[in-house]
Amino acid sequence: MATESTTTGSTMLYSRAEVTKHNHSKDTWIIIHNKVYNITHFLNEHPGGEEVLLEQAGIDGSEAFEDVGHSSDARQMMEPYKIGELIEADRSKSEERKTKEFSNGDDENSGSWRSWLIPVALGLLATLLYRYFINPY
Repeated sequence: MATESTTTGSTMLYSRAEVTKHNHSKDTWIIIHNKVYNITHFLNEHPGGEEVLLEQAGIDGSEAFEDVGHSSDARQMMEPYKIGELIEADRSKSEERKTKEFSNGDDENSGSWRSWLIPVALGLLATLLYRYFINPY
């Protein structure tokens, strides 16, 4: 059986059981894509409020994190709070695939420009339709 926390190289490894113990406002850890973050000092700074983070405290918040659609800036803001990763036995295989997808810098950048490209294109199309078909003068 694996220990609750170990070190490999310079990376601390934690079990899900260890992360579960840190589930209150004075000591808040969260798992996002098999990485462990100590977000205790970020609670008051979170734009969505601390309640949102406390709901995920001590558990895997990967799905909730992605459902919100965090920006590449938000993903970069997470890095200082990373304290380690899950031990191999506790890792979610589907999360490992998603981590590879989200860690590709090109995908993050293309996702951010795509998020505004569609509304701009629809706005231009609506303007052209209005200008040439509804109000031709």
